[in-house]
Amino acid sequence: MRVLALVPGPFDVHPSQRFRIEQWERRLRQHFNVDIDFSNFIDNADDYACLHQPGNNLQKATSLAGAFVKRMREMKDIRQYDLVFVGREAASLGPPVFENWIARCGVPLVYDFDDAIFHPHIVGSQVKSLVRYALHYPPKTRALCRLATHVIAGNDYLAEFAKRFNKHVTVIPTTIETTRHTVDESKRGHGVPVIGWTGSFSTVQDLEGLRGALLRLREHEAFQLHVIGAPHFEMHGIETRTLEWRAATEIEDLQVIDIGIMPLSDNQWTRGKCGLKVLQYMALGIPSVCSPVGVNTKIIRDGENGFLARTEGEWVEKLTSLLRSAQLRRRLGCAGRQSVEANYSAEVQVPRVFQVFRSATQ
Repeated sequence: MRVLALVPGPFDVHPSQRFRIEQWERRLRQHFNVDIDFSNFIDNADDYACLHQPGNNLQKATSLAGAFVKRMREMKDIRQYDLVFVGREAASLGPPVFENWIARCGVPLVYDFDDAIFHPHIVGSQVKSLVRYALHYPPKTRALCRLATHVIAGNDYLAEFAKRFNKHVTVIPTTIETTRHTVDESKRGHGVPVIGWTGSFSTVQDLEGLRGALLRLREHEAFQLHVIGAPHFEMHGIETRTLEWRAATEIEDLQVIDIGIMPLSDNQWTRGKCGLKVLQYMALGIPSVCSPVGVNTKIIRDGENGFLARTEGEWVEKLTSLLRSAQLRRRLGCAGRQSVEANYSAEVQVPRVFQVFRSATQ
C-alpha cells in the first residue's frame, strides 16, 4: 500500500505528528507493508519556529508561500498513491483547498486530528484570537470530516464531533513508543523531590492556574518545580527550574521528575486534549496528578494508576501524599506504565491504524 502523509511541520517537532503518524510509520512498514511518503507543509525547522513567534512577518509570508507552491506541485501526482493521510490539515491556514482536490481525484483520504481544532482557541487578546480564527478557520474541520473516506479521532470527544459529518470514524489515542520511553528509577529519588510539567508557551497558563495549590503545598513540603517547554516561566515563591523543550533530550529531561502534573481548565478546547503529558509520565513510571478533564478521566483511574484532582484542596492533598511516600510513588508509577503498555502503546494501536487504512482503500 502506497500512502502519502500530508503533515503540518518538520519531523520530530510537531506533537500531533510525533506521537501519531511518525510513530506509527515504522511498524506499518515493517509489519503491514505500508510504504509512507511524508510531505511536511513547513519542512524547515527555523521557518516552523518563526511561525510560532511574534514578528518576522516577511519570513512567515515567504515560508508559507513556498509551502503552498510545494503542495500544489504534489497534487498533480496524487493518483499514484493508494491513500492520502492528512494530519490535522493539508495546509496550516485557509480553507481545505488541497483536501477538496484529493477528493475530486478519487483517492481515498484518511483524516486524523487530535485537538478540538473545530473550536476557536482563545489565546491572548481578543484581536489576536480573531486573527487566529481568520487564518486557521476552525469550520474547516467539519469540511475535512465530510471529505474524508475515514476519520481517525484522538479521543471520544473528538469522535462525537466527527460522527456528525462522517459515519466512518475510529478512535485511536495518542500513542507512546514504549521501547524509547522506559522506566529508569535511578534518575529519580535523589535529594528534594521534583514536581514536573511539560508543555509549551501556549499551554503554560494551565500551570499558572496551579499557583495557589503549589504555594500552599510549599508551606509544609519541600519540592522543586521543573518546567519543560516554557523557558521564561516564573512562579514566585516556588523554587523553579525551566528548560527549553528539545527532542534529543526530551526523555532524559522527563526522567528526573518524581511526580508529573497536568492541570487543565475545563472548557471546549481542553476537553479535546488527548493526554500526551500524562501518557509520557506514565510510560516513564512517573506517578501523575491530573485535572479530571476530557480523556484524563479515561486514562487515569484515581488512586490506582495515578491521581485526579479537581479543587485546590485536592491538589494539595494528593501531591502531599506522593511527596511523603516513595512507596506510593513507585506503586502508582508501576501501574501507570502497565496501563500505557496495555492500551496506549504504538505496538497495540498500529494494527488498528492499518485496519483503518485497509478499510478506506476498499
